[in-house]
Amino acid sequence: MPQTIPASSDLAAELVERARAMIPALRDRAAWCERECKVHDDTIRDFQDAGFFKILQPERYGGYELDPQVFYAVQMTVAEGCMSSAWVLGVVAVHNWQLALFDAQAQEDVWGQDPTTLISSSYMPRAQVTPVEGGYRVSGRWGYSSGVDHCEWAFLGGLVPDPEGGAPDYRTFLIPRSDFEIDYAWNTLGLRGTGSQDVVVKDAFVPAYRSHRSKDGFAATSPGLKVNDAPLYKLPFGQIFVRAVSSSSIGALQGALNDFTGYAGNRVSNNDFAKLADDPDVTIILSDTACAIDEMKTTLNRNFDALMAAARAGKDIDLDDRLLYRHQSAQVVDRCAQLITRMFYASGADGIYLDRPLGRTFVDIHCGRTHVANNFAKTGRNMGAVMLGKPNADTFI
Repeated sequence: MPQTIPASSDLAAELVERARAMIPALRDRAAWCERECKVHDDTIRDFQDAGFFKILQPERYGGYELDPQVFYAVQMTVAEGCMSSAWVLGVVAVHNWQLALFDAQAQEDVWGQDPTTLISSSYMPRAQVTPVEGGYRVSGRWGYSSGVDHCEWAFLGGLVPDPEGGAPDYRTFLIPRSDFEIDYAWNTLGLRGTGSQDVVVKDAFVPAYRSHRSKDGFAATSPGLKVNDAPLYKLPFGQIFVRAVSSSSIGALQGALNDFTGYAGNRVSNNDFAKLADDPDVTIILSDTACAIDEMKTTLNRNFDALMAAARAGKDIDLDDRLLYRHQSAQVVDRCAQLITRMFYASGADGIYLDRPLGRTFVDIHCGRTHVANNFAKTGRNMGAVMLGKPNADTFI
């Protein structure tokens, strides 16, 4: 199925074509990624050479400042070859967007000498934070830092105490590789190639300008807007990040559908010697999956069309729309998990062999479903409660 590109530019189309050209190599490296628990260095180099990390990066540092729809189109295309590689691309490249929200000095600290420098993250509010003159002393352990082996900095989440006893202030702290250690604890059932290791910080000093308030990300009042004033950076952080951890499932499902249709047409059952192509249950699984993929991509593009239109017009984004878009993102991976499960069962015993990509995709999508941002029940309860007149309880929208 062709990839929709809402931003009509030659560069946008070229970026997606570069991603599509990588699919065979990504498939060849998928087993290596799974075995070594990291994305292959050659893949990160390919992403750099193709300009994928520049898509959401400020023009001030050589970035393209393209619409998010282009970025997610690239990520979904990459996922057709390897979901772990697409997951790392999604998470790490989105950090180039978030760094643009930080104080200008923080951006210079990371990109001043090398604008290709990458940042990993763990937004878990695990930091033990002590305010000191000029900034904070930070310690802690964070899990799930995808792609950290390829990164020289990390965004790490924490709560800053309110000196007056009020609610703590959630911040993201920007910390250099010299101030954290990697604990290789990532030994998982799926998404092994993401290399989402633990990160440990022991009493590091973080200047105040290297922190970013969640409240500023929600309200589009981030200090980085003084130097990066493009509409792209006026989007809510929650809307950008959650799609980075759900969209790879759409692409991975498309890759599985391509593989399944490629061999199912000629496959004959070992039991009754019937062709899968003659099985009406199989044909409806294929059509349902194709329609769902198209719907999820269309919804993603429509939502970001509306978000970008509001940002360009300098208008606030309606709370009801933000809740809707957030919930739709959270629903994606569960929908993909249900569809890949049907396809996996339809493949019969052939699907359980390790050299078949369908089994890897089945496991990877189900593991992606466990990410907190993909908990559709939580976002759905909040959205439904607001519809009934209760106050919104989610600032990650």
